[in-house]
Amino acid sequence: MKKFIVFYLLIILISSFCFAIQFLDLGGLKEKLDAIRKANLELIEARYYKVLEGQTVQCELCPNYCVLTNGKKGKCGVRMNVDGKLFTLVYARPVAVHVDPIEKKPLSHFLPGTTAFSIATAGCNLGCVFCQNWQISQARPEDAENIYLPPKEAVKLAKEYGAKSIAYTYTEPTVFYEYMLEVAKLSKKEGVRNVMHTCGYINQKPLKELLQYMDAANVDLKGFSEEFYVKNCYGHLDPVLESIKTIKKEGVWLEITNLVIPGENDDPKMVKDMCTWLKENTGPDTPLYFAAFHPNYKMKNVPPTPVETLEKLAKVAKEAGLHYVYVGNIYGHVDESTYCPTCGKALIRRMGYAILENNVKDGKCPRCGTKIAGVWQ
Repeated sequence: MKKFIVFYLLIILISSFCFAIQFLDLGGLKEKLDAIRKANLELIEARYYKVLEGQTVQCELCPNYCVLTNGKKGKCGVRMNVDGKLFTLVYARPVAVHVDPIEKKPLSHFLPGTTAFSIATAGCNLGCVFCQNWQISQARPEDAENIYLPPKEAVKLAKEYGAKSIAYTYTEPTVFYEYMLEVAKLSKKEGVRNVMHTCGYINQKPLKELLQYMDAANVDLKGFSEEFYVKNCYGHLDPVLESIKTIKKEGVWLEITNLVIPGENDDPKMVKDMCTWLKENTGPDTPLYFAAFHPNYKMKNVPPTPVETLEKLAKVAKEAGLHYVYVGNIYGHVDESTYCPTCGKALIRRMGYAILENNVKDGKCPRCGTKIAGVWQ
């Protein structure tokens, strides 16, 4: 009899616990939705996902392939399963809106001297411990200061400010894919070009759809080893390399940035391998930036990149056969400028983001007539 009572009480306890857990899960979803509404965010159904059993969904936008039960968010923090549908929380809700020189993206061979209407939302699908914009890339949209900027208004403002392009930048634009895609479509119709600064962590199908409306891209190739990506970015290298090849193949103007972190990705052999891969897969005319790291986020104990290291790696890249190699984040450095790969003439002299002179004539070097790769008009 006592055993029966104990067993009976145990069943009641388990049932009560399961009910409580269910109640807490529902309460958690309600609280999340309340926070989303309080932050003036809107639930817009996401693209590129599939429904699994029950109310579980799997996001197919990026290589994380997040599997989400009801009420859960993806790794990016901006895509959420609500009752078996995947929603983006950041559509038309940027956290940063600026008019920048195109050189800040950085893009040195794409309409130099023009401005880009730049937008970003909260979130990122990587978790780089060295992120320079972590305050917004690692923020959750309901905790950030969002503004309402629908696609039509974004394009209208870009034109009013005289920007020749709209840039999707600062954070990872893949996470605000639906917003970026709609802005880009409208922008294209209005004669305003589209550029993005991206980590390249996106699946091939959504990337190819996006590239129909994109004119230029700068891809952060953060290091050239799987170990580096797993340790420092919580991601993988191969999907980024595939994105780089696809961007080039689809005819979108491509430039590459490599943030050089002392002791992590500054090995000359690694850099030589990276440059050889770039030459073989994107050609010698793809511009490459070696950008100086400054202590930030979870890497405040790592020193800034010595100028000598950047110059050494730039030499490695040139010896590997790349024609346009830049040193970034070092104001006034001689390798901020563009030089003719044939005769060495200074074609575009820069000081930071400012253009001091532009000698490119009809896309060519005025001294020797060499065609200079880029988009000049």
